[in-house]
Amino acid sequence: MARKRKKARSHRGLQAVTLCISTALVLILLGMVVFSVQVADNLSAYVKENLTVTLMLSEDMTNPEAQRLCKELQARPYISHLTYISKEQALEEQKAAMGTDPSEFLGVNPFVGSIELQLKADYANSDSLRAVSQALKKNPKVNEITYPQDLMDSVNENLGRVNMVLLVLAVLLTIVSFSLINNSVKLGIFARRFTIHTMKLVGASWGFIRRPFLKRSFGIGIGAAIVAIAVLGAGVYALFLYEPEVSTVITWQVLAITAAAVLVFGLIITLVCTYFSVNRFLKMKAGELYKS
Repeated sequence: MARKRKKARSHRGLQAVTLCISTALVLILLGMVVFSVQVADNLSAYVKENLTVTLMLSEDMTNPEAQRLCKELQARPYISHLTYISKEQALEEQKAAMGTDPSEFLGVNPFVGSIELQLKADYANSDSLRAVSQALKKNPKVNEITYPQDLMDSVNENLGRVNMVLLVLAVLLTIVSFSLINNSVKLGIFARRFTIHTMKLVGASWGFIRRPFLKRSFGIGIGAAIVAIAVLGAGVYALFLYEPEVSTVITWQVLAITAAAVLVFGLIITLVCTYFSVNRFLKMKAGELYKS
């Protein structure tokens, strides 16, 4: 009798380990999707905020006037960062690039001052840029405004497609993962369906019968989530070692949200599947247990 109990416990332990591993594999896939969605969002913001809008200033604008304009622009809500390039600085940059001084044979400095703007991500789209350009052109000292319209439209379009693909993938993967974990949980509970029926016959309430199964599923969900988070963390660490620059889009916030999502998914899916699977056998009559 003791051997049978020991064998049954060993069998249930093996089932728990198998379920934990299979759940962890599914959670790794879910975590990768959540991670990818957030990184794509950060990458979108990074790319948009690094697109440059250039303000070409009038020839008669002095450096003090340009500095005052920069302070005024910096206070506007759609400006993320700006850089003022004076006429003298522009000339020096061209001399360094071309190896000659254009002012020597022209007699004057042919360049004008300019201000390079980086907009906040929310304003880096065609509609917002038109409104921003109209507002900036009201200043009589601003001669021309240029920005990479085609590049900006292409970036917004491509990032929109990537986000849509990731969203569809996340929905499909959630459905598939729920089905896989649900089947694994059902198999574990199926092996104890007669125990459930016996407890029901002796008068145990449904809540009392469900409690040990839910506790076991809670532990499996926590264990699977920890394994999945560890695997994902190792992958991100390897990525940091290979390319440290990814820290611009992979932030601690991204890592924390991914870990929290994996933990929540692991607990919700295992507990919900266990709850409905136990209820299914609780509703069955004795004869139906042999047909399951």
